[in-house]
This record gives sequence, C-alpha cells and structure tokens, in this order.
Amino acid sequence: MKVVFANSAWVNAAERLILRGGGWQSVRLRVRYALIFHPVTGPVLVDTGYTPEALSGERRGRMLRLYGRLLKPELNAAEQVLPVLSRFGLSPDDIRTVVVTHFHADHISGLSLFPKARFIASDAAWARVRSRTPRQNLRHGVFTELFPADFETRLDGLSSKPRVEANGGVPGGADLFGDGSVIAVDLPGHADGQFGLLFSGLDRPLVYAVDVQWLLQALTESRTPGFPATLIAEDAGAIEPTSAMLRHFMDTGGEVVLCHDPVPTVYDLAMSDPEAG
Repeated sequence: MKVVFANSAWVNAAERLILRGGGWQSVRLRVRYALIFHPVTGPVLVDTGYTPEALSGERRGRMLRLYGRLLKPELNAAEQVLPVLSRFGLSPDDIRTVVVTHFHADHISGLSLFPKARFIASDAAWARVRSRTPRQNLRHGVFTELFPADFETRLDGLSSKPRVEANGGVPGGADLFGDGSVIAVDLPGHADGQFGLLFSGLDRPLVYAVDVQWLLQALTESRTPGFPATLIAEDAGAIEPTSAMLRHFMDTGGEVVLCHDPVPTVYDLAMSDPEAG
C-alpha cells in the first residue's frame, strides 16, 4: 500500500497563534489531503483540502464568504485534487471511497466532485450536525452547504467498522478496510468527531494526525497553543492528552504527519513518483 500527501493550499498565520511562546513572524502552513492506493479497495481519498468550491463556489453562504476573506487561503493549482488524480491516471469516477476525518471546510470543500464515492466519516458527529441549526453548526466550524445533498445516503459510518485494540504504543480504533492496514484513531480536541489514520503496514508505522496541532514542533515540544487559538477548538482540554498519546507513539518508533505543518515529508507529492502509484 502506498500513501501520498498533496498540498491543496497555503494559509499564513502568526507563529505565536499556533506555537506557545512563538513570535509574530508569519508561518506559511500547508493544507494537506491524502491519496491511498489500497491493494483491494483501490484509490482512496482522505479529505479534499481546499478547493474553489469553498472559496468561490456559487453555493457559498454569507459566513463561508467571510471565512474565505479572513483566512485568505492561497490555492495551490498544481496540487488541487483533480490535477493530482490526473497525474496518477485517475478521474473523479475512479474514487469510490473518500475518508472524511472531520467536517471543517479545508477538509470537505471538494466532496461534491466525487459523485460515485462512499464517505467514511464519524456517523456520531454527522448526527450532531443534522441535529443542529445552521447557526449552531457555524459555531462548530461546519458550513453545511459544502456537503453533497446526498451525503447521508452515501455515509459509511465508523460505528459499523470492527475495532482494533491499542497495542503498546500503537493506538487502536476502527478498522476501515477489514485488513488492519488503515485504522481510524480518535483524536479529540480540535473538531467534533475528528479522527486520524494509522498506517501500520508501512516500513515505519505512521499516524496522519490531521489537525491535532498545526505544527509538529508544537506536538513534539509540548507547546500546545493557548488563547486565542483554543477558541476554535471543539474541546480545548483534550488537545494535550491527545498530543501526549501521539508523543508516546513517536517515542516507540512511530511517525506523525500533520495536515498543516509546513515542513515537507517523505510522503508529500513532491517526494513521490506518480508512475509508482
């Protein structure tokens, strides 16, 4: 199995907002999504990153338009999801599974591009989205206009997946494909229902930890951002315990990739050969 991360966009943020004790200098953050080449399931997309649908799409409501003006994401045209799929000889119809780690705009904005895909996501978190008013969802960072109209009928909930228990420093969770190759690991703190992915079959076990932290430095050095960054967290008190679990995983030989960390990894598209996919 192969895992490739692509960078859909860049977002600038002051270091001190995302790293406790940091300075005022601007950090250029990535907005990753992933493509998994599974030997049985086939190509699987993990989130979609930012796409034009979130920043200039006709379905955007007033608050989503304001969100785009405030964050000012700079789309990376070369690594938008459709061009990346094309580099691997794939079309949107070839994607039959999209793993949705959580429901923030920089992870779901391109879901409507994949009309034949099933969506693996937290069905418990989705039920809470369905039970809230649009205004309440905005408080949780969820813009419901970005979901396909038939999202619920195509939802393949985590609760239906068999569970794998934690083993030593390796976290457990839901076995997405029934073969132990990709485990959905609960990562509370940043967003309602957020989970990461454990790839245990690689040469070195890898957890894609999504948005537990913005910077790997903050994770490894226990420099969890404080106020005001915690204002946008679903459960600020859970961020450090989740980070501690990941540090233990790394101490036992595991590797962690974050969505927004600016440092390139060996899994990033620029380091990969599409012909090897």
